[in-house]
Amino acid sequence: MRRRTFLIAAVGALGTSVLAACTPQPRPTRSPSPTPSPTATTQPPASAVPQPASMLRSRWSVDPFALGAASFAAVGATSASRDDLAAAVDDRVFFAGEATSRDAPGTVSGAIDSGSRAADEVISASDGSERIGVIGAGVAGLTAARALLDAGYDVVVVEARDRVGGRIDARTGGSWPLTVDLGPTMIADGDEALHSAVVAAGGDVVSFGRADEVRTAAGTAVAVSGVGAAAVADAVEWSSQQPHDVPLSFAIGQSEAGALSTTPDEAGVSDADWLSHQLDSVVQPRTSATDERLSAWNGGATTPGDGVGGAIPLAGFGTLADELADGVDVLLRSVVTRVVTRNDKVSLRLRTGESLTVDRVIVTLPLGVLKSGSVVFEPELPLPKARAVSILGMGDSDRVWLRFDEPFWSTDATVWSTIAAGSPVGLWVNLLPDTGYPVLVGTVAAAEAARLAAIDDDATVLAELLASLEPFLDEAKRADAEGTGTATPTPTPSDAQSG
Repeated sequence: MRRRTFLIAAVGALGTSVLAACTPQPRPTRSPSPTPSPTATTQPPASAVPQPASMLRSRWSVDPFALGAASFAAVGATSASRDDLAAAVDDRVFFAGEATSRDAPGTVSGAIDSGSRAADEVISASDGSERIGVIGAGVAGLTAARALLDAGYDVVVVEARDRVGGRIDARTGGSWPLTVDLGPTMIADGDEALHSAVVAAGGDVVSFGRADEVRTAAGTAVAVSGVGAAAVADAVEWSSQQPHDVPLSFAIGQSEAGALSTTPDEAGVSDADWLSHQLDSVVQPRTSATDERLSAWNGGATTPGDGVGGAIPLAGFGTLADELADGVDVLLRSVVTRVVTRNDKVSLRLRTGESLTVDRVIVTLPLGVLKSGSVVFEPELPLPKARAVSILGMGDSDRVWLRFDEPFWSTDATVWSTIAAGSPVGLWVNLLPDTGYPVLVGTVAAAEAARLAAIDDDATVLAELLASLEPFLDEAKRADAEGTGTATPTPTPSDAQSG
């Protein structure tokens, strides 16, 4: 057993402050010269990639009812932190949501399971004659509400948005030939329970045929190297021998991973580039966190996968949310500002000045909202729960959907990534082979997600996205563009839409 197993319980407030003082180590420098990232006032040159017919993107970090996409294990956080977050307070205030899931945080399945758990806890602590409030109409809240209704309880769900689903945000209609889900987009390999639930809710599901392709900035396809994954594993192993948890970036800088060669090979790619590729295209899309914030001990940096699943729900996960909400009393556009527990009752105070009294409540607020303090609890949350809210991280991850009139690419690969500095997109999923539609779905994660979400101008963001796709431009189309000296004009804001 590793030494850290014995030390986790001993890391308290003092240990956490020591960890925060660790200076993150920079990644090894990539061999290509980085291109400065465009800002809201600086657009990249016009791209040879054609302008899409439609664009939709999420911006979870600036969404006031999410303030982030998914939770992650920041430095000092453990599975026990999630248990503390999930723990009920005096059998009156219960907690659910993906951040409370020990086994599957950051996933639809984790949220569903947490809702079932919270409902079971309420049932064990009460009887079926009580009125139960649920804050949040995401799948965690709706799952809990559905279970309690089936058990004979009077249930009311209070939702701040004008729709159900929470971070499931399925869009239909317009020029889109399939549903655009701006939250989770795929079902993980082997998740039969979620697959069955989506199908039972009336959603069509197609298998996703995964085929990866990595290209350089010049458009050269290169064989995937295991150097990056091995380097991350070395850093995690190094961290396991240390007395305190540290950021993954610090572990990389102190371990053998920090000494990777920056000398490029014939394709212009170095070992250090492969490490950056592993972080940008695998670790960050899966965890929604930068290596500067991710726990080296418990952040899951070496967990297999990048978040791309094995099946595509063509109607998104919206059908599942709608099915769960059917028959449930949901108060939309109702923002809770205070949760007050007194005399065996819980009062939910709304922004409108109104209040709602229930016997018990299940809180499914996203971790980002709990961190913001926009919802006040009276009495204050117990110290272990407050510490869990503080120490767990809320990560950033956004989806961008681009629909083209015809493909500008010739590859049949379905998962694209680039080993090039300056690309804001960790990976692209090509839906053409499995759906027949020339649609690309990009995952923008961690710092890049936060940066792009802060840009209101969709045209600026779209220009960056198109530039990141240039390595996959069909050679004939590239030659035509270079021969005529033309490129796609900078799009106007009306050409794109934000989620």
